[in-house]
Amino acid sequence: MFRYIVRRLLQMVLAFFGTTLIVYALMFAGQGDPIQALAGERPVSEAQRAYLTEKFNLDHTGIGGFFYRYFDYIGNLLRGDLGDSLTGRKISDMLAQAWPVTMKLAVIGLLVAIVVGVTSGVIAGLRRGGIFDNATLALTLLVLGVPTIVLAPLAQYFLGVKLPLFPPTAGSDPSLYALLLPGIVLGSLSLATALRLTRTSVAENLRSDYVRTAKAKGMTTRRIVSVHVLRNSLIPVITFLGVELGNLMSGAIITEGVFNIPGVGFNLFRGIRTEDGPLVVGLVSVLVVVFLVSNLVVDILYAVLDPRIRYE
Repeated sequence: MFRYIVRRLLQMVLAFFGTTLIVYALMFAGQGDPIQALAGERPVSEAQRAYLTEKFNLDHTGIGGFFYRYFDYIGNLLRGDLGDSLTGRKISDMLAQAWPVTMKLAVIGLLVAIVVGVTSGVIAGLRRGGIFDNATLALTLLVLGVPTIVLAPLAQYFLGVKLPLFPPTAGSDPSLYALLLPGIVLGSLSLATALRLTRTSVAENLRSDYVRTAKAKGMTTRRIVSVHVLRNSLIPVITFLGVELGNLMSGAIITEGVFNIPGVGFNLFRGIRTEDGPLVVGLVSVLVVVFLVSNLVVDILYAVLDPRIRYE
């Protein structure tokens, strides 16, 4: 197990540098004029342009200049300095303000997927072919077929405006209640996938040889399901949910934009729109670390959930 963790950590380092290099290249290699993009239609004085060019090393051009800026960024990143955005604000300060909001939103979405999705999936798997099973399959198919860019405005209009059950927008300092509706919208796709995955896994394990053996020994159905079937069925579900936590935090761009939530996704979209390369690369770097760590934790949980799995 120790050697496996060390090997995965080394793979995480390679994945981190590879991902940041690709994102950095996408933001800076073919970039036009980031200073003018930031200013929009307003004129930029020569003094302002010279200051920003020197500050962000934009005077280094070509392939050599690209790698010079990249390694300079990595050096600062390893020292814990995410740098400044083109607006002059510290990216770490922006992240400190946006991160708690996105974390709350992601946790709400994940809880919705676990409580509703996994529970319904277990029931549907135990009663395969019944009314509940068929109804959940139809509903999840509908949810999976509707993209978030359509689902979010519909939920905002019907549940926030027509039936004012939730605030239509979250605002600059959103409460937990204000994040409830966007959290449900964000977690709806995860809910549908978790439900289908749990249902398939439970139904598959119910037909396994060890279940027939347990029944032959006189073990009750309740004990078979709670002790054996659920334990083995949750392995792929835990994998999905662990990876999905990173996806929820990084994939909330549309949800945060529709509900006006000042989270990481909202700032990431704004950085892409204004061609704010330092902001985009800084936020993506942090999200990559979260994604890689969540994957490592999930892999370690494999051995806890199923003793048959061993890593050398």
